[in-house]
Amino acid sequence: MPHDIDLIAILVAGFGLALVFGYLATLFKAPPLVGYLLAGILIGPTTPGFVGDPALAAQLAEIGVMLLMFGVGLHFSVKDLMVVKRVAIPGAILQIIIATAVGMAVALVWGKPLIGALVYGVCLSVASTVVLLRTLEARGLLLSDDGKLAVGWLVVEDLVMVLVLVLLPVAATVLPALDTDGEATIGPQVWLSLSVTLLKVLAFIALMLVVGKRLLPWVLQRVAQTQSRELFNLAVIAVALGAAFVAAEVFDVSFALGAFFAGMMLRESSLSHRAAEESLPLRDAFAVLFFVSVGMLFDPMIVVKEPFALLITVAIVMLVKTIVAAAFVLLMRGSLQSALTVSVSLAQIGEFSFILAGMGLSMALITPEAYSVILAAAFVSIALNTALFGLIPKLAERLILKFPSLS
Repeated sequence: MPHDIDLIAILVAGFGLALVFGYLATLFKAPPLVGYLLAGILIGPTTPGFVGDPALAAQLAEIGVMLLMFGVGLHFSVKDLMVVKRVAIPGAILQIIIATAVGMAVALVWGKPLIGALVYGVCLSVASTVVLLRTLEARGLLLSDDGKLAVGWLVVEDLVMVLVLVLLPVAATVLPALDTDGEATIGPQVWLSLSVTLLKVLAFIALMLVVGKRLLPWVLQRVAQTQSRELFNLAVIAVALGAAFVAAEVFDVSFALGAFFAGMMLRESSLSHRAAEESLPLRDAFAVLFFVSVGMLFDPMIVVKEPFALLITVAIVMLVKTIVAAAFVLLMRGSLQSALTVSVSLAQIGEFSFILAGMGLSMALITPEAYSVILAAAFVSIALNTALFGLIPKLAERLILKFPSLS
């Protein structure tokens, strides 16, 4: 028997506990994602018993991020977004700005540095696409007009977050210089670093649009002609991980951006739907490991140590975003039902918040306590989100009785 079985142990513990707690979560009408996070807490260093290797968990989480972003790129449709662009694009941007500003203001009052406050605010401003899609699908709303509007809104948020993940390392260099007493200025080295980073990002995007847009679908088409399902699946995964690796190692941009663009380029292929369907099991498996690894970094004692901070954070996620979104949809002459559906859809945070918070923690931009508060807010908001959807019909009926002009 091999002596070094850390990887096997974390896979067995992660998948096994995720299955148990994911199943229990569904019995309580909560998304399985809540169970996956709980599984991570149980094998993390803050709880007794088996502790998974955090270094291995981090690498598995990175693969999970790549495949999550690859899936987002595969499902990104400019055509679908254009149908709801009048409301979804300005509404999502406005909601992100307001929620980020409120979060930043709170963090600055707590004495956090400017860059840390920015990371905290942005983490609270975007909702989970995974949670939304599964909730809408369970309620038969995914193909409805309200469902399409909510999904379009989340697509805009996803695109903004992709941009944030690219620019965060640059912001981490620039903002501390602005965060001093005014004596330090942004010198030539900072501007050079900023310029080089942006040039690398633009070079990668240009490469994907010029070469990847033609090469990746062509590779997929040629492999599909072999009529081998396993080779086809292998090609899809190789493209996703390969593009992410090249993006990080050659162009110094995030794995997430590389995987996202790989998905976007494969969407140009007539085989994109098959690629999405047949790679789904592996994407789901690593997504589970991603959420488990996130749970491993969570300190449950934060609920006792920072109850006020947690309460404020949940209020920003579930009230500020909801009010802004509902008000904007109504302002754009949308129905009350549409306003409630979109606003409730945004009353949670998930995978992008985890990715950004994890990046902020690894770069020492936020503290472990702030990271745990964000994770705890995600737990609470995701768990309550399903219940909120169930209240929409009754709430709409009461509001129309009180304010007939909303009907």
